[in-house]
Amino acid sequence: MKPCCVAILGSTGSIGVNALKVVDQHPQAFRVIALSAYNNFKLLEAQIRKYRPAYVAVGAQGLAHFKKTGLKGIKFYKIEDCAQLASLSQVDVVVLGMRGTSALMPFLAGLRTGKRVAPANKEALVIAGEVIMREAGRHGGSIIPIDSEQSAIFQCLDGQRSKPALVHLTASGGPLREVPAGQFKRMTPEQILRHPRWKMGPKITVDSATLMNKGFEVIEAKHLFNLRWDKIQVLIHPEAIIHSMVEFEDGSWLAQLGITDMRLPIQYALTYPQRLSSGLKSLDLARWGKLHFYKPDLKKFPSLGLAYEAARQAGTLPAVLNAADEEAVEAFLKGIIGFPQIYKVVEKVVLAHRIVKNPGLEAILAADQWARQEAGKIIYKR
Repeated sequence: MKPCCVAILGSTGSIGVNALKVVDQHPQAFRVIALSAYNNFKLLEAQIRKYRPAYVAVGAQGLAHFKKTGLKGIKFYKIEDCAQLASLSQVDVVVLGMRGTSALMPFLAGLRTGKRVAPANKEALVIAGEVIMREAGRHGGSIIPIDSEQSAIFQCLDGQRSKPALVHLTASGGPLREVPAGQFKRMTPEQILRHPRWKMGPKITVDSATLMNKGFEVIEAKHLFNLRWDKIQVLIHPEAIIHSMVEFEDGSWLAQLGITDMRLPIQYALTYPQRLSSGLKSLDLARWGKLHFYKPDLKKFPSLGLAYEAARQAGTLPAVLNAADEEAVEAFLKGIIGFPQIYKVVEKVVLAHRIVKNPGLEAILAADQWARQEAGKIIYKR
């Protein structure tokens, strides 16, 4: 059987590292063609020596470093040129582990060359979901999400002929689920980054604490599965065993369950429609005994409500929401603003925005830049 040729963009982050663990589990099934990383070029070098990709994209420091290593048979690109790696003719699947809006152009490049794109990145679909889905349909590209909740929905809908009546996105509740809202102002970045269930990067962990991450997933699911925003509900599920559920018109529900390990959705995206052994332990429901579910508290976590509003109004508003959130979260992680100010900054930017309906890529990117500037004015009181 011909191996699946993979480009892993963001190979030194948690998604990229886990994707390479999947490759290790089935070395005959996969061949790594391309890797990319921003600054962690030491880990990237170890990955290059192990997997021998033909193409690598890296930041400026990494490019300078690799000129001295004597590595041969590899074509190096600037990190800004990741779209070229995504469009390589040798590549079958593009794994998008890149963070932020930088994943947008590689996402589109992969789809425009008819590839399967496996995104863990939410931001690209949040800011430009309509453009992405249109390009996928136009060029025959496919999207199989890696994000555990979207993967769960995809698996529940696979082979179904009926559209769901409702989709139930589950959320662990994040690190502040049991912390009273009155204590939020005292929360430090170190406390926020202690997620109870998942090991993720700083940005997504903060978004999990505000539930903005779940709001982004609402917008993402709206585009991926062609759903109305009000047909997607969020359900707090602390055990994180059920990754999402789909409810049909006849009252039947389908759920996807599994242990909390990102290798499961990553491997599914790489091997679809086949399923291979993951080498992971099986889920032991008897050990858990009970699973719990709660409605989210929108007064305690207003970011989720703000994201629903962006999903409802659409246009350029989701791009503005995402950009303002990125700036506010970065300011919090640097100690410039407190945790409650994240929402306040994002809300002010969202309320100030004049929405462009049915935007093209140029209008989306312009809205992104405007939102970053507006957020900066609020954060730094310019």
